Amino acid sequence: MKAYPDNVTPLNFDHYVSLQPEEFRPGLIRMREIILSVVPQAEESISYQIPCFKYLYMLVGVGTNKNSCSFYTMSPPLVKQLKDELKDIKTSGATLHFAPNKPLPEELITKIVKARIKQNESLAMSKKTK
Repeated sequence: MKAYPDNVTPLNFDHYVSLQPEEFRPGLIRMREIILSVVPQAEESISYQIPCFKYLYMLVGVGTNKNSCSFYTMSPPLVKQLKDELKDIKTSGATLHFAPNKPLPEELITKIVKARIKQNESLAMSKKTK
């Protein structure tokens, strides 16, 4: 669920953040900083109305809904693989949800982004050999 009016389409990450309630903004900005610190060459875009980061293929995304911030891992198998580390975090498919005042640990975001980089690199290599 979008946290901004239906008649507004975010143009980029900064515009998306500006459309969010004040309490969500620091968490979104911090997730972006962490993601780009791990993969500075990631391309930013808006996809399905949320900010996404691409490295070879879609890597991860961030967003909000009415009550929480969301971190889109874009990998249900990865979420299953990390189930013990995610036991205290609300998950839905490949998405992690958390309260704006209780951000995800930086180490967890970093671990997920690195794992997604490896997944995307493996996918790119498998497509080259076909």
